[in-house]
Amino acid sequence: MITAEGRPFLKMHGLGNDFVVLDARARPLTLTPERIRAVADRRTGVGCDQLVVISPPRGPTSDAWMGIFNADGSEVGACGNATRCVAWVLMRESGRSKVVLETKAGLLDAEARGPALVAVDMGRAGLDWRDIPVAEPVDTLHLGIASGPLCDPVGVSMGNPHAVFFVKDAEAVDLAALGPGLEHHPLFPERANIEVAQILSPGRIRMRVWERGAGITMACGTGACATLVAAVRRNLCGRQAEVVLDGGILAIEWLPDDHVLMTGPVALAFAGALDPALLPP
Repeated sequence: MITAEGRPFLKMHGLGNDFVVLDARARPLTLTPERIRAVADRRTGVGCDQLVVISPPRGPTSDAWMGIFNADGSEVGACGNATRCVAWVLMRESGRSKVVLETKAGLLDAEARGPALVAVDMGRAGLDWRDIPVAEPVDTLHLGIASGPLCDPVGVSMGNPHAVFFVKDAEAVDLAALGPGLEHHPLFPERANIEVAQILSPGRIRMRVWERGAGITMACGTGACATLVAAVRRNLCGRQAEVVLDGGILAIEWLPDDHVLMTGPVALAFAGALDPALLPP
């Protein structure tokens, strides 16, 4: 058997939103946008929506620092599905049922809810125009932008920017055509994740997503959180709902303290080692 002598990695996913997870706690890692894109390439690399790096904690109250990088090489502050995956890894290592992850978006508390089910407190949703951010003072309940059949989105920050469009039929939206332009709309100085959401019932929402820097993905944890918050702000549903994504279902609850709780599955696809030509060890 041919074996690779390079940096070990895990290939994981949350509802099909897939990650290459690297451990840099014992051995520092030097990343560049070019190296990230090489690993994320689905033809010549491993392939992933995001590359995730576990590093030593930077503060006294967390178990690890989590860095998150989109397939295009850009760094992001939050990723709900990746948070569940990394929390699961740390809980398996430690034998504990709770861990705290440190991210650019802040500290995130995670708790096991089953063998492969993890709940994460994603923190408070940002609702002010400066939180998202957008380029000018606007009412984030009605951002006032449109593209084709999509119009009047709600702006929400979950540590990253989201624009949630409510539609009659989420399946009918050509997200591949509309997503890129909306992601790069001048209103969003840091670009935005674009969600199209259809209210199926007071406790069930169908959502599809165009992720900034990654394109259409099968699931987006922060997008599901943002969608529920947007729906509650529009009086379209209650503060707890199932969000139906292309890859499966996330349970989202906007708690009384305004934190957003996300619960969903994690999966380990395989483990391997990156060839040093792809990413120097």
